[in-house]
Amino acid sequence: MARKQRAAATSAEDDVNLTPMLDVVFILLIFFIVTAQFIREPGVDIERPTVKNLVKQNPLGILIGIDSNSDIYMNKKIVTLAEVGFRIRELRQDNPQGRLVIQADNDSQAGVLIDLMEVVNRVDGLNSIPISAVAE
Repeated sequence: MARKQRAAATSAEDDVNLTPMLDVVFILLIFFIVTAQFIREPGVDIERPTVKNLVKQNPLGILIGIDSNSDIYMNKKIVTLAEVGFRIRELRQDNPQGRLVIQADNDSQAGVLIDLMEVVNRVDGLNSIPISAVAE
């Protein structure tokens, strides 16, 4: 009888407690979700120009799009040129180290791109602004 009690007691003690391991996994999951950088799309399909001297820009933080009608898009919303500076400052609070990249459609007006680049230079202080293109 003593042997049966001892066998029952050891089998209950041999169970592995997975609660601490699950706690660690959930903490790691929360850490990676909080520290992940999300790319904000401009919200419009853009036909980008093709180039040979393509340089990849990482990590992206702010993506500004100009569609074929020369409308400016940020975070899937049309914004005016006057709003762009405010939106850039707002996005810089979330991601101060992220790169700013402009996507301009082939059919967009060059004047809108130049005006946008001047606003970015004034607000962000960038002298060299990356323009997104497609590799040949």
